[in-house]
Amino acid sequence: MAVTSRHERPAERGCQPLSFPAFVLFIAGMMAIPSLAFDSMLPALPEMGKSFSVTNPNDQQWIIVVYFLGIGFAQIFYGPLSDRFGRKPVLITGYILFILTSLMVGLSQSYPLLLAARLIQGVAAASSRVLATSIVRDCFSGRRMSKVMSFAVIIFMGVPIFAPSLGSVVLLYASWRAIFFSLTLFTLFFIAMIIWRLPETLHPEDRRDLDWKDTIRAAGLFFKSRDTVAYTLALMMIEGGLLGYLNSVVEIFTDNFHASPKVFNLAFAAGGGFMILACLTNSFLVEKVGMHRLGHGSLFMMIAMSIAHAFLGYCGLETAYTFVIMQGMTMFFFSLCIANFSAISMEPMGHIAGMASSIQGFIWLVGGDFFGAILGQMFNNTIFPMTIGNALYGLFALAIILWAEKGRLFVPKENQ
Repeated sequence: MAVTSRHERPAERGCQPLSFPAFVLFIAGMMAIPSLAFDSMLPALPEMGKSFSVTNPNDQQWIIVVYFLGIGFAQIFYGPLSDRFGRKPVLITGYILFILTSLMVGLSQSYPLLLAARLIQGVAAASSRVLATSIVRDCFSGRRMSKVMSFAVIIFMGVPIFAPSLGSVVLLYASWRAIFFSLTLFTLFFIAMIIWRLPETLHPEDRRDLDWKDTIRAAGLFFKSRDTVAYTLALMMIEGGLLGYLNSVVEIFTDNFHASPKVFNLAFAAGGGFMILACLTNSFLVEKVGMHRLGHGSLFMMIAMSIAHAFLGYCGLETAYTFVIMQGMTMFFFSLCIANFSAISMEPMGHIAGMASSIQGFIWLVGGDFFGAILGQMFNNTIFPMTIGNALYGLFALAIILWAEKGRLFVPKENQ
């Protein structure tokens, strides 16, 4: 798919034509579907727990944890499948499975069955997460890839702003089950749009047979790249901090701040607003400053904000309003790290983008889900586990990047 505009050069490898705005909307839509299955149900989490007599609020977090676990584990398969059969058919198959599992969640009659359905729903949603990155990498590289992802994420970040409110509206007129039924309608519409508008982006010379030897060779190329491995591990640690926040955010506002659902929705939307601002900032600065300078600086700031947030709580000055501001700034720098570190890690992987994206997503999300679950289960009606954990995870990410860069930070490489 050659995405062309007067601001972009034609794709070097001869993809089919699609306008730049249409391409960005497709990528944003792909990214939004798995997020909708998470963000829209957050306001319903207490009601879901009550439906299945889950008395410990921390146990409700498993509805979130197993979903991200499914996304993480399944990504290892979607890459090789899309490298063999193409991006489009694998994507449509994943969305059909997503529709079926959304219905399973909505019809669940026991908590174990609900968790199993959420796990499989995550498996289905992984197709979007893997193929969005692969499709962008099929057509762009370097700073241009980071810029395209930034524009897509700006649109995608509207999901955490509006989805919880949409979930709350559904709860006014129906049970939590209706949230998952509505996901099927959105996904059906998107499947129709993909069939009619999305061309195949996998280049013929990059198609690979489902041969375990080729898969091992591709994985070998991934793990031989110092930058790819290191920045993927850094993403894993940073993601752990974010998922720790997402696992605890409902309890923080309901149990710690005793906030109403309306306040929670506004606060969660504010976090999405900070992330949109970060994506706008990245799209304007990345080609001027470079991915390394912008990403490394953002990591330092994210660590500093987490430490400052923990100190604010230690001094007894934390309120719902200060929480939104401090956590919002942390998420601002988190978003800058994600946009640039993911692009840096994928830069050497252009010829095996599907497999590389799968391995990256597997490590990034499964590991991040593990570390996020640790923070979530440590919730004790204070912000300390989340803030201190986020700072520590950021420091681990910094140590990994220092190893990759041999102690030299803020030094851009060619085209980066």
